[in-house]
This record gives sequence, C-alpha cells and structure tokens, in this order.
Amino acid sequence: MSDKKEAVFKVHIRGAIDDVWHEITKTDEAQGSFFNAWLHTPGLQVGAPIRMRNKSGKYTTVVGEVVEFDPPNRYAHTMKFTAYEDPVCTVVYDLEKVGDGVDFTLTIKDVAEGTKTAKDMLRGGPFITKTLKSIIENGQPSLGTRMLFRMFGLMEMFTPKKSLSSNWE
Repeated sequence: MSDKKEAVFKVHIRGAIDDVWHEITKTDEAQGSFFNAWLHTPGLQVGAPIRMRNKSGKYTTVVGEVVEFDPPNRYAHTMKFTAYEDPVCTVVYDLEKVGDGVDFTLTIKDVAEGTKTAKDMLRGGPFITKTLKSIIENGQPSLGTRMLFRMFGLMEMFTPKKSLSSNWE
C-alpha cells in the first residue's frame, strides 16, 4: 500500500486558453486563484525556483521548482508549504482548448497521506478551480473569496516566523 496520494480537480472555463495560462503563470500581480499569492521566480523555465509570497512579500507560503513548462498547455512544479515539515509534492496544471473554452485540470501528485499538506491540498483544489473559473468568466473572484483575501491581509501578523521570506531566498 502506498503512502502517496494523487488528487485531480477539473473544471471547464469559458474563455481563451491564453487568458487561463496568463492567470496561472503571471508574476506582475496577485494570483487570485492561488489564494491571492504573488508568484516570484527569475523566469518560468524548467529548473527555475518559484516562491509564492503574500502581497507585502514579507512571507513565503510555498516554495518549489519548475519541472515542466509547455505554454499554454502544461505547467508543473514541485511544492512545499513553508509552514509545514511535510515532504515535497508535485502540482500539475493542464489546459486543453475545448469548444467554447478550456478544460483545466489541476493534479496534485505524490502528496504524503495524512500530512497537513495533503489536507490543505485536498481542500484547496476545489477552491483553486472554482476561483480560476470565476476570474476568467467574471473578471474577478466571488465576493466571499474577495472578503477572504482581505482577511488574509489582516491575519499576516499570525503567519509563522519560519515562513518569513528571508528564510526562503
């Protein structure tokens, strides 16, 4: 029996594949579908480090490395939450032009079962796909999600010190 798990989340998004691709790879503004984090990287290419940081840049919540990059069809990276001591997993984003839009698939691979990462990723997958769909189709996340993002800003002071960006350069 394996102690690793794979989870798959899918959604059809009415919109252009380039718009979806831009939303999941942009570095010049917050990524609403990824809990309003900012993607920091020296360049999206295989082997490049990635850091997901809060708006102020003071905290880094996720670290990883790009393992696949095939615009606008596939992007994959390793992922580790900085607040947890859990092992690294892999996140894969697949986009396929279908009819009036894009079939978007988020796959989380090799996540260790029973970890905090597994729990958060299984909860986060539906949030990510639903929010991405809303941003592309409606121009913004839902009102509830926007309110949640405001709360994140207010809660920054409670972020664990181990997640300080200076620890994850």
